Amino acid sequence: MFTKESYTGSREEQYETVIKQLNALLTGESNVVANLANASALLNQFLERINWVGFYVTEGTGLVLGPFQGMPACVRIPFGRGVCGVAAETKTTQLVADVHQFPGHIACDSASNSEIVVPIIQEGNVIGVLDIDSPEKNRFDEVDQHYLEKFVETLLKHM
Repeated sequence: MFTKESYTGSREEQYETVIKQLNALLTGESNVVANLANASALLNQFLERINWVGFYVTEGTGLVLGPFQGMPACVRIPFGRGVCGVAAETKTTQLVADVHQFPGHIACDSASNSEIVVPIIQEGNVIGVLDIDSPEKNRFDEVDQHYLEKFVETLLKHM
């Protein structure tokens, strides 16, 4: 039913394609767990040079692990702690070139060297975050940030 996609064109065109794929994949499904699982799987097959991609969802005063692709991860992250907790608390995307220089970084996987975390905001409230790690320093840039924020906007239409 599904095959691994080969992406062509510029990075921007590739991101636009994966966002269209996400929309098509989630259309007609309202289950949050299923949609987050498929979104993480889609990003895992699309993004190169990453070692973890997934979601943390808001619960109480922090985040709890949601669907993901990669090694086992930290289960709970308080708001304001680590890259994910800061993204959730500030409601801003965190683009971190070197996680070892990030104050309070939570090392769930010692192989991770850079990270991007996009908050998922619905009606002004953070309901979770998209978290992506890479073993390479400086893996993510403003192009990734722009299109991953668009990816999250598309995801929100199905939640």
